[in-house]
Amino acid sequence: MVASLVLTIELSHHFNVDDVGVSRIPVLLQAGYAVGLLLLSPLGDLLRRRSLVLLLILISGSLTIGLAITNSLVVFEVLSFLTAIVSVTPQVLLPLTADLAPANRRATFISFILAGLLTGVLLARVLSGIIAQYSSYRNIYWMGASGQFFLLIVLYLVTPDVPVKNGDISYFQILKTMAKFAVTEPALIQGSIILFCSSAIFAGFWVTMTFLLNGSPYHYTTLVIGLFGLVGMVGISLAPVVGRLVDGLVPWMATFVAISLAISSQIIQTFGGEINVAAVIIATIVLDIAVQATQVSLTTAIFSIAPEARSRLNAVLVLSGQVMGTAVGTKLYVEGGYKLSSGIRVVFGRVELLVLLLRGPHVSRGKWIGWEGGMNFRKIEKKTETVQEEASSSTPEEK
Repeated sequence: MVASLVLTIELSHHFNVDDVGVSRIPVLLQAGYAVGLLLLSPLGDLLRRRSLVLLLILISGSLTIGLAITNSLVVFEVLSFLTAIVSVTPQVLLPLTADLAPANRRATFISFILAGLLTGVLLARVLSGIIAQYSSYRNIYWMGASGQFFLLIVLYLVTPDVPVKNGDISYFQILKTMAKFAVTEPALIQGSIILFCSSAIFAGFWVTMTFLLNGSPYHYTTLVIGLFGLVGMVGISLAPVVGRLVDGLVPWMATFVAISLAISSQIIQTFGGEINVAAVIIATIVLDIAVQATQVSLTTAIFSIAPEARSRLNAVLVLSGQVMGTAVGTKLYVEGGYKLSSGIRVVFGRVELLVLLLRGPHVSRGKWIGWEGGMNFRKIEKKTETVQEEASSSTPEEK
């Protein structure tokens, strides 16, 4: 999935289309991922998650083989969309990790999963750039398919087979509950809007950065552009630190700091991205830290709403944002240049901050707007988290 985002330039040459034409591929990838989040990841609340994870990886690896052998742009686009649908394995593993982790270390464990996901994204950029520079782009997909089948074997050996969480409800009830959560839980709606903007910033940044580094004044090759994934590894390497900080803070405060970092990164990129590559490097590192911290803090807070429905809550939380970030970011870059597309991402960051400030760090579960409960930003009584979690859980009728 990530390989296609990095290879937009190579794919445009191979299929003989311009930048706008090839931009359909990353848009389809993000749209397919959204479909998978909506229809497949909630199955974690209904099925054995070990079996679900293994099946998703098997299908994804098989479809990747098709991407490696097709010569048709239409077929490539269709297979990209289908592959993205079944590429939601991390979103199945996140709720499982939250279930298995101690309450006072949940953010730390979640940060490791997200760090692994982002590491895969960035390494895919690096390897894609190297392979595309020295051999056919098809080898990237052969490598991807091989890696997924290897991962299938590893997860078969190490993934615990935990019991089904909600064996008494149907798939359609799962979807109905998701819709209910999406309109009745203030914290979830607040978190969804914030993550919507955060994902739009992240996706738009990486897609348009490919065009920026390939054009004036840099004119970098696909290899060099791919190597920029290594820059992001600096931020990812701080995952344990990010997780521990979020575990010690009220999630709201952690989110506030993360949003502030994201805005700063895009201001740097807007005014310095076309002047000096140092600005691009700094913005990349800061943004990766900010996006990771935002998702860890939001996920930790949302999972406490209803522990028996974590797969559904996670699906609603991360459902959108990347599709718009890719599509709008590319369009703005093509029509208005890099400063416009980057400046819009600064606006998204300010929207995040506004939405966060509308609902303070200690507002009760059912309250939509306000500020109450004082100004404590550090967690005081961690030992009571599990009890509070159970008290805030939905009743059986709400499942």
